[in-house]
Amino acid sequence: MFDKRKVTVVFVLGGPGSGKGTQSELLVKEFGFCHFSAGDLLRAEQNREGSKDGELIRTCIREGTIVPKEVTIRLLETAMNSTLKEGRQGDAWSDGHGRFLIDGFPRKMDQAEAWENGVCNSALVLYYVTSEEVMLSRLMKRGETSGREDDNTESIKKRFRTYERDTMPVIEYYKKEGKVAEIDASGTVEEVHEATQKEVSKLFASAAAN
Repeated sequence: MFDKRKVTVVFVLGGPGSGKGTQSELLVKEFGFCHFSAGDLLRAEQNREGSKDGELIRTCIREGTIVPKEVTIRLLETAMNSTLKEGRQGDAWSDGHGRFLIDGFPRKMDQAEAWENGVCNSALVLYYVTSEEVMLSRLMKRGETSGREDDNTESIKKRFRTYERDTMPVIEYYKKEGKVAEIDASGTVEEVHEATQKEVSKLFASAAAN
């Protein structure tokens, strides 16, 4: 659906609370990405009046399970198409080009396969690694103000188990493809950003050379 020669897709993966959203926002400012959080798109859809998938999404989020691939991919495709039609400014967005940073996706192998075969070949996977203790601490702190119904201990622990079972095979799949940049997410926001910045810079330097 999207030409990989013009559209660059970088996935951002890591356990719940590994800092995907924070790091993504920093990359937007620096490299001109458009950032989509799969989770944010799903939460918006569940609250959209008249949504036929709202109750399904709500149940999946509450139970810490993964929303069916068709729903998430449709939302991402729609968001990407809308952005490309906006006519954004800058070299990264000229002549039908675009740069997309998608965090929290793909979270399961069927999502990864459907995306690569039917939507667009991804260019890179940023994989943030830290301990469950660190992630739980961050999520509980976020839960004090986020208002998210899944920022509670029971839902968080379900999300950890879902991540281990379903998302780790995705990481292994992309490692075999040579697309994974593994980043230690235990440090400060600044330290993690510096490591991330190096990996993204290498991606665009390589693309320019080719």
